[in-house]
Amino acid sequence: MDDLWYSEYHSPNVRFSIRVTQQLHHEHSDYQTVSVYDSPEFGRFLTLDGVLMLTERDEFIYHEMIVHVPMAVNPDIRDVLVIGAGDGGVARELGKYPGIRHIDIAEIDRRVTEVCREYLPQTACGFDDPRVELHIEDGLKYVRHTRKTYDLIIVDSTDPSGPGEVLFTREFYGSCFGALNDRGILINQHESPFYATDAQAMQSAHKRILSVFPVSRVYQAHIPTYPSGHWLFGFSSKGLTPLGDMDPLAWNRLGIQTRYYNTNLHCGAFYLPNYVEELLKRDE
Repeated sequence: MDDLWYSEYHSPNVRFSIRVTQQLHHEHSDYQTVSVYDSPEFGRFLTLDGVLMLTERDEFIYHEMIVHVPMAVNPDIRDVLVIGAGDGGVARELGKYPGIRHIDIAEIDRRVTEVCREYLPQTACGFDDPRVELHIEDGLKYVRHTRKTYDLIIVDSTDPSGPGEVLFTREFYGSCFGALNDRGILINQHESPFYATDAQAMQSAHKRILSVFPVSRVYQAHIPTYPSGHWLFGFSSKGLTPLGDMDPLAWNRLGIQTRYYNTNLHCGAFYLPNYVEELLKRDE
């Protein structure tokens, strides 16, 4: 058992490994391979098609940064659409805001939500919020056909392959634009800038979002189990800016409990390393 490891290639020449104590679950759903492992260092973790999605140890970083950044920019957010996020972590963080009225979640794979409810209650507890309405359907189709308008859309997708590939297209971003109100914000996981393949995916997404949204900024976080540990998020809107419209006093008065996010970090997250700025400017 001491020699049981989960390994994932972050590049053709780099492999990331975690020692595991056991495989708790493994199945082929209608869309992908869903697995859950237990480990001494990172606790339980979820993989989809062999790619690590979250661990109990560091998931709070990702979920806090994808939720609290837009909430600090517009504290009047009432209606939210989440695309993906079958683990429930985004819903958990959104649930900390009493002012939110309704949260629609469009997740294509029912089995992801069911497996997370069974094995990852730390995040899946987010589904228990009565304001959450779970839709088991394709995120692109949902946002294309919805008649609702949202204050915030969060795209918590897998990488741009398999079921998540359509969530990185210009058509998808255009549909999100149409589903947002005049003060609407779009947040998406934006891949890593470090390894070449990830950087290309990041640049492609940024270029497509830029062609749709008048405001498009990128911010960062350190997530140890993601490729290179350096991860990016996209902030796009019809007018609100992530620094100019952020009100730290208003957000801090809410008393939201976080382990990673704070309003000082919010500001710093938008100041990117030079090599990342250079990658982004090629598309601007």
